[in-house]
Amino acid sequence: MVTNLKVLQVIPKLGYGGAETGCFDIAHYLHENNCESFIVTSGGELLKFVDKKKVKIFKLPVQSKNPLLILINSIILIGIILLNNISIVHARSRAPAWSCLIASKFTGRKFVTTFHGTYNFKTKFKKFYNSVMVRSDLIIAGSNFIFSHIKENYSIYLNNKKKFLVIFRGINVDYFDSSTTLENDEKKLLKQWDIEKDKKIILLPGRLTSWKGQEVFIEAVNLINIELGYEAFYTVILGSDQGRELYKKKLIRLSEQYRMSKQIRFIDHCKNMALAYKVSDIIVSASNKPESFGRVSVEAQSMGKPIIASNIGGSNETVIDRKTGFLFDSNDAKSLSKQILRVLNMDETSLKIMGIEARKNVTQRFNVEKMCFSTYSEYKRLLN
Repeated sequence: MVTNLKVLQVIPKLGYGGAETGCFDIAHYLHENNCESFIVTSGGELLKFVDKKKVKIFKLPVQSKNPLLILINSIILIGIILLNNISIVHARSRAPAWSCLIASKFTGRKFVTTFHGTYNFKTKFKKFYNSVMVRSDLIIAGSNFIFSHIKENYSIYLNNKKKFLVIFRGINVDYFDSSTTLENDEKKLLKQWDIEKDKKIILLPGRLTSWKGQEVFIEAVNLINIELGYEAFYTVILGSDQGRELYKKKLIRLSEQYRMSKQIRFIDHCKNMALAYKVSDIIVSASNKPESFGRVSVEAQSMGKPIIASNIGGSNETVIDRKTGFLFDSNDAKSLSKQILRVLNMDETSLKIMGIEARKNVTQRFNVEKMCFSTYSEYKRLLN
């Protein structure tokens, strides 16, 4: 049996995305279960929250796709693995996965990958580059959608002797809990957003990029305004443009074109997402490309809020249509507007019942403890 499990996770940057928070959560979970935990990363905002007494950090330029740097990183990883007697190397992205593959082959250690997204593969070379994520001893898919995507597109690289399974991403249901926010904090946030709570608030979280569906959302809001004849709610588009200034300007122009400048708030970031969900009445996830998991949909449900999400990708697995939220036809403003109107017309009792079911759905299927335990169990099985 495994008595001294040592796991090295390698991730390009430790930010606030799903892959990054998963890495962070598992790193600390391992320590709490008497394992030694290590992370190799280039940096990131989440790094300052890592408990350095529990998790040892190595900083390397593992975000680089430069072949020479990938090779240099693999040599350094070999040293880290041997010096620390690492049992398992777990890669969470393609560039570092190549370094990890070389290092694990050289040292004879077990290699694990988590396939987090539908990486594009317009050329054979790009598909080969992506294939490193299925060259491990244990391949983890973050959702059934990703599992099917891998089987459909990377079957020639799959080996029947290697384990391939789904472990759903998990969120911290204690953090995303509507009972933990304070009223004073809610008032402060609304003041920052320049919103008087005299109307409902519809929130669309997500970085500003065309595939996240901000344009469709704005068009849907305009359709609702036309149908109702007045602005019945505020809308908050929450997310950084990450350098896509032209796209943000396009969204602002679109809102001005529909005369919704006073109705829409563009907010760059929010440190307390649980609070952002709490002050909002409806959450929308309008992605026009499949989400590999759909963290917004799960977080909203955990907060007991009605979620309206595109009927593609991970949302189909995380949202139980008409029970824990509503699905709409992807990239269809009219379909989205109908579902928003549907929720606006729901009575408080129905909303409360939906909120309870949504919270139950997440705590039972998508909580971080379940994700960490499943991953930890697979680590042990791999070594045994």
